[in-house]
Amino acid sequence: MWFYPWIIQNLYFRMDSKLSHYLIKHSISYIEHKHPPVFTVEQHHKLMPETPGVLHTKNLFLKDEANNFYLICMYANKRLDLKLLKKKLKARDKLSLASPEQLKEHLNLTPGSVSIFGMIHAKNVSLILDKQVWESEKVGFHPNINTSTLELSHTDLKKFYDSLKSKKEIIDLENET
Repeated sequence: MWFYPWIIQNLYFRMDSKLSHYLIKHSISYIEHKHPPVFTVEQHHKLMPETPGVLHTKNLFLKDEANNFYLICMYANKRLDLKLLKKKLKARDKLSLASPEQLKEHLNLTPGSVSIFGMIHAKNVSLILDKQVWESEKVGFHPNINTSTLELSHTDLKKFYDSLKSKKEIIDLENET
């Protein structure tokens, strides 16, 4: 069928329209890199060539036992030290992954598409951005779907971060201090 590529391009790879409008409203520029669906960092490394100069990220949606929710954004190849994070957040309770239902309720996202951009839908979620991500010249995030990656300059990441009304914090997730 002659319209098949159009369907794939325009349905399969469609960015969240609310996110698209949000980025336009806040004059946030980006370069979009479309790709097959990826659900993990490992899949991304297998399917996608590295984009030179772009720090790729992973985003984890966590909660504590008191139902405080956190979106952790960090370098894709870094391992998250939950004990260090708990200490830095001054959390009294154990941190764990939130459920898919909680992810949908609080960020309007599904597993495999977790992204910093989910914060535009945030309901009682704190954004924790790793200092390494913050200090990068260029960073990449899914646009709330896992079929593309948006590349942002530090200037545009700052615009996005500053536009958020939610609680947010930049933390060094590698060092004790």
